[in-house]
Amino acid sequence: MTLRPNDARRIASAVQRHFDRHRRDMPWRRSRDPYAIWVSEVMLQQTRVATVIPYFERWLARFPTVDALASAPEDDVLAAWSGLGYYSRARNLHACAKEVVARYRGALPSEPDELRTLPGIGRYTAGAIASVAFGVRTPVVDGNVERVLSRVLPIEDDIKSSGAQKRLWAAAGAIAQHGDPSKVNQGLMELGATLCTPRDPSCGQCPIRSSCSARDDAESYPRKRKRMAARDKRKIAVVAGWVERNGKIALGLRRTGGLYGGLWELPSASTVDDLADLFAGDLEPIGKRASVRERAELSHRRLEVRVLRCALHGALGRASRAQYQRVTWHRSETLDELALSSVTRKIIGKMRRRT
Repeated sequence: MTLRPNDARRIASAVQRHFDRHRRDMPWRRSRDPYAIWVSEVMLQQTRVATVIPYFERWLARFPTVDALASAPEDDVLAAWSGLGYYSRARNLHACAKEVVARYRGALPSEPDELRTLPGIGRYTAGAIASVAFGVRTPVVDGNVERVLSRVLPIEDDIKSSGAQKRLWAAAGAIAQHGDPSKVNQGLMELGATLCTPRDPSCGQCPIRSSCSARDDAESYPRKRKRMAARDKRKIAVVAGWVERNGKIALGLRRTGGLYGGLWELPSASTVDDLADLFAGDLEPIGKRASVRERAELSHRRLEVRVLRCALHGALGRASRAQYQRVTWHRSETLDELALSSVTRKIIGKMRRRT
């Protein structure tokens, strides 16, 4: 089934009215600044709204303009992002800001096709910036819109298949041709976040219930391939060193690219002996060998970290300098100022409580 013009118009009108009456108050909705809207859209990818709000406010206080972000050191950018995860998003924001300054004198372009030539801006983000900030009639399809439209049409194929995506973008494009594109697109996303939820959707309160093909079986959509179970993921076990010297802790800055690239972490290795080699074998365990343990579920891997608290009685080994961009010493109370992975942040919190 395709979306007929009259259906698209009716859906757009109903969604916009509902958004005007029931939209949630969020800091990025109080502004039409393209930069603020761009930052919010990137932060909201794979992150909950409640988590994003304080990060968004701190980010704009620290980097209030594209120019401010472009001129900031990468360490400062990653530190401001620390805790949101998926650090490639922060690096792309930084790289994109530099390009916007170089190509457009710090002003984001308004056209989706032009926005998509910039680092880290894909079809969805380009559509969101163009429609919300500039009022361009262009579609957006995020996870919430996928769910709404997969039920409206309905779409029987796997939601991530090329055929399903083509139909979703076509339907969203037809709807965006009516009403205020900013409100219509935000309204579709809001509908998916608040009423058309994955479980127990509030179909009785939905403003487009009469247009929805799946209103009596909504939870069956969208159709998805079975995700990889945690037990099927490859396990990676590492030993991390909480290495102390003169009241400070050693942290290594991972090389860019790969898992946790460009982030600080406790120096890690596959075994205790390999960890000792990083520090030229001059480590002396303090207390229990395994001070804490931490786990992280990644997309295709399970990371298990065992932490060894120890003291260093010599200089850093050559291996540590080869494995990381650099290894330096930090006071425990300043660690939160660095760009840390979520698993490293959890480990530091546990170690502080034990030391």
